[in-house]
This record gives sequence, structure tokens and C-alpha cells, in this order.
Amino acid sequence: MSAHYTPQPRKPLPEGFLKALQGLFGDRLQMGEAVRLQHGSSEAHFTPSLPDAVVYPRSTEEVVSLVKLCGAAQVPVIPFGAGTSIEGNTIPVRGGVTVDLSAMDAIIAVNAEDFDCTVQAGVRREQLNEHLRDAGLFFPIDPGANATIGGMAATRASGTNAVRYGTMREAILSLRVVMPDGREIRTSRRARKSAAGYDLTRLMIGSEGTLGIITEVTLRLHGIPEAISSAVCSFETLEGAVDTVVQAIQIGVPLARVEILDDMQMRAVNRWSKLDYPELTTLFFEFHGSQTYVEEQVRTVEEIAGMNGGGEFSWSNLPEERSKLWKARHEAYYAAVNQRPGAVGWATDVCVPISRLAECITQTKIDLEKSSVPGTILGHVGDGNFHVVFSVDPNVPEEMVEVEAINDRLVRRALAMDGTCTGEHGIGLGKQDWLVAELGDAVDIMRLIKNAIDPHNLFNPGKIFASGAC
Repeated sequence: MSAHYTPQPRKPLPEGFLKALQGLFGDRLQMGEAVRLQHGSSEAHFTPSLPDAVVYPRSTEEVVSLVKLCGAAQVPVIPFGAGTSIEGNTIPVRGGVTVDLSAMDAIIAVNAEDFDCTVQAGVRREQLNEHLRDAGLFFPIDPGANATIGGMAATRASGTNAVRYGTMREAILSLRVVMPDGREIRTSRRARKSAAGYDLTRLMIGSEGTLGIITEVTLRLHGIPEAISSAVCSFETLEGAVDTVVQAIQIGVPLARVEILDDMQMRAVNRWSKLDYPELTTLFFEFHGSQTYVEEQVRTVEEIAGMNGGGEFSWSNLPEERSKLWKARHEAYYAAVNQRPGAVGWATDVCVPISRLAECITQTKIDLEKSSVPGTILGHVGDGNFHVVFSVDPNVPEEMVEVEAINDRLVRRALAMDGTCTGEHGIGLGKQDWLVAELGDAVDIMRLIKNAIDPHNLFNPGKIFASGAC
């Protein structure tokens, strides 16, 4: 199944449309090629496809005005956050107007006593946590990139803390959304639970901008733990590393984060981040809780690691040491891609039940060892989600073909284990066929929902569903 796509034919903008658009946004309408290329490209290997224009709204009301204008002119609308998605999720394959929400970066309210907050969609997760620190609160979802909250909601992001705190699905209480007909809705209130009607909040989470434009998000927050410790441990075998995590979870250790990096990824990290970790399959851990409880967790996991062939279990509660470790993890994608000068990244992810994780990774590792294209494995081993990152020479078409074949085998393997074709990247352009392979007729129901909400297919067209549908 191909991960490539063919840019769709685009219609010229109607006469007078740009003038009307400029009347709404003034100098916040950008049509320069550099800006359009920035919004028509991806972190990964997809061919750029430029929007006709880029606008920067500052309020929900401006988004409403834009959507009504584009609806009347039948011009596609593509929401854009920080541009860190890697399945081509924001590439405007049919042209239109990209709505860059980065200027909508206000933190509207922090309700410390209720452990929640409301922010505009363009707020970055690091910005939010900086703001929350003095209140003793934090927002735990960490996909690695300094993504926008709106983009994280639209792609159902998760990341390194998901094993303890869940994903954006669990983190969001309510959304403010502009619909394709220009209506503005609020999907729910701030109550922690509700049985009132259809769950529109969850419908919008992960919809990748195809059903509505998220402009505000109300989030669950958590108290900053009394103690935080991080640890790193290398293993002679991949199975030993995975078994350590599975056994720790099975006996109830509340791991806050646990990440796996294979030997090739550790080699890339050492070179990129100027570190000297053993170039073996390695686990990065983080533990949250009281000082006593954290120390107990560390001792328990250290003992389990030792029984599974783990080497030195090095841990620290010093902030600078923890920052160094997680900075290396967050830079892992760029470390992997830049193993070769001029390479482009091809990143894929799957998620399987954790009882099948060691088997899935081991079989994938065999594929990578046979490949002529450098590839690394890293992932959120605590919830069965892992990534493969290839460093592809864009001037050698045969490499794209080879990587595509490895990706196909990986996804087939995951589906055969009752897993999913994507744990957190989303469908975008790259996994449309795999969505059908995974869910079958359920995708027809998704198309019905899309057609009912966006009958003219103007919101991020060409995403999630294969060419010719929606």
C-alpha cells in the first residue's frame, strides 16, 4: 500500500476573493512563496503542495468570518498549528487558505482549584507549562515537539507521558470549534464527566481539521509531583528491555515515562547530542510521586532490569540531569534523520498490545538490519507504541521504494497482532489505505460523518480518506 500521494487538481481562486480576504486580515494575509512553502511542507518525506494564501487570525470570531468567506467561494480551508506533524496532516493538497493559528496564543483562564485551564489553540505546550509552574500545576502530554495545544488536539497527540497520564483524548474536557458552515460550537462544559448527548469532544479530537477548526481547548491539569527522578539503563537484548517494562507495569509500578531506543538510535543520539551512552538498546525512565515513593519505584525497577540483563541503572533527581536525558530523547528524530547529510526523514509508528511488543519490535529490527537505508527504533514502550525513523536520500528513488516496503510489513505485522497502523501520528496522507485495512466498514461511517458535517469537502480535503473519497 503506497504512502505516496498525488496532489489534486486545484481550482483558481474566485475573482474578488483575495481582496475580500485582505479586507478581513490586512497584513496578516501572506502570499509570499517562502511563507506558503513553510505551510505546504512537512517534517517528513511528503512532496510539498503550497496553499494559495496563509492567514493569521487572532480570535474565534475572525475564524468564523474566514470560514464563511471560504464557504461562499468554495475555497478549501486548512488549519495549521506548529507544523510538526509528520504524516502530511497539514499539506494543502488541493490549495486553498491555510489558517495559521499561532497568533491565537492566549491563556484564557487557569482554574487551579478545579485543576483545569482554557487556552487558545495556538498556545504551545512549553509556554503553558511555564505559565502553570507558579500555581504548582502542569500539563503532562508531551509529544516531544513544542507543538500547539490545538494541533495536539486535532491529531490526538500523546507522547512520553502517556503511560501515566494518557493522551489528548483523556486530557481534554471541552473544545470551542468553528464548523464548516460557519457556526461556532462548544462541545461540552467543564464538568469532569457528562452523559449529555453525543460526545462531540471526542469526535473532534483526532479529526485532523477535517470536521472543524479548534480555536479553544479546556484541559485537565495535574499537580507538579513532590519528587521526580529519571533513570537510564542499557540492555544486551531488546527482549530484556521490553520484558522489564511489561513486568514493571504488571506489578503496578506507576511509571510516568518509559522510552525505548534501539542501538542504532543510541548511536545517532550520541553523535547528535554529544553524549556517551552505551550504544545498546536503552530504556529512559521517569518516576513521579513523594520522595519515599519515588525511591521505592526506582529500586523496584532497578531490580527487575537486573533480572532481565540490564546494565548499570543510573538515576538522578537533579533537574539538570533530567533535562539532559529528555533533551536527548526529544532530539532523537533529528538525530536519526541526520545520520546522513541531506537526508529526509520518513517516520512511521504503530501500536500493539504490550504482550506482543517485544515480538513486533524484534521482527521489525530484523527488517532494518537487512535494509540499505539507515533506520532506528524508538518509542513509548509502556503503552505498546513505537516509531521507526528512516534517513532517506531523496535523490535515490529506490530508497523510497525499499522503505515503503518495510513500512508495509511493519503495519501488516501490527494489524495481525490486533494493533493499530498509528498510535499517535494520525492518518494524514500517509496511512489512508491502512485505515481501511484496519477498520473496514467503520471507515464508511467516518465518511458519512464527514459528508454530513462538511458536505462540500472544504475542511482539510484529501486527508484521512483515500483519494476520491471525501
